[in-house]
Amino acid sequence: MRLTVDPVYGEVDLAASAEELVALAGAVGAGDGLVGAAGTADGDALTGVGVRTAAGPGVRIEVDTARRIPVISGDPGARELLADNLRAMAAAEDGGHLPIDHFPEHPYPVEGSVSLVVNSPHGGMPAS
Repeated sequence: MRLTVDPVYGEVDLAASAEELVALAGAVGAGDGLVGAAGTADGDALTGVGVRTAAGPGVRIEVDTARRIPVISGDPGARELLADNLRAMAAAEDGGHLPIDHFPEHPYPVEGSVSLVVNSPHGGMPAS
């Protein structure tokens, strides 16, 4: 898994294998865990993703700058929606990305969450 954060906008970009996305989905669904990332913690690179249970409703994504990780927290229902989306991205056989941004009608990211872009293990745009 490779994680970077945009130094200007704070958006987190996540690129991972299907297996790594499934592992992250498991931690998100369980509400507890730390999934490590490859590479070093220099520049804009992050070292992993932390997950924890929190009161809902919704999911909050924030960057813990001291630990150099994005932290995903939220209630079980909202975390499971995110976990399902991560599993779907892992299972998709074409390219693309999953943008996770707060907007009023979105079912799980809460206001104030950092934007997260999950890239397909197959890269690029979907072949449609």
